[in-house]
Amino acid sequence: MSITIRLACPEDAPDMAEIISRSWEAAYQKIIPMDLIQAKNATRLDLFRRIITAENDSQYVITSNGTTVGIMGVAPPDKSEKDIDDSFYELQSLYLHPAFFHRGIGTAAMNFALEKGRAAGRSRMILWVFAENTGAIRFYEACGFAPDGAEKIYNCGKDLRSIRMQRKI
Repeated sequence: MSITIRLACPEDAPDMAEIISRSWEAAYQKIIPMDLIQAKNATRLDLFRRIITAENDSQYVITSNGTTVGIMGVAPPDKSEKDIDDSFYELQSLYLHPAFFHRGIGTAAMNFALEKGRAAGRSRMILWVFAENTGAIRFYEACGFAPDGAEKIYNCGKDLRSIRMQRKI
């Protein structure tokens, strides 16, 4: 399977909205109420049309044999957290279409993200994940990440705890 990862362009917005919508339905169906997932999904195309501009430098599409199979965001993190400095890079998002789960695409995307961090001169990568998303946590642990103790609460129809994970790059 041939995988390509490239910066997203405005024409990718429909595919990006479709990928994240299907991924949320599969990954979060037992975590977030379905009516909330459907409400978020209804806004995704407009969101991507707004944020994916010609100046995009952090949102990527993952393609396999010419088909968009995933999306990811990787960039310097928000420094609003007191323990985050210029040594960190962040995997902001990684979503695959469910038909492409467990095919090595996530691992290829993670390697890409780690390389972006290294190329930017960073030494640590962070990411945030819902504590109930045990499948994603297992994947991130297999990629060398570990919880670092930081947590946030998001209201997604109910309060959901999100944990920060990090690793050296």
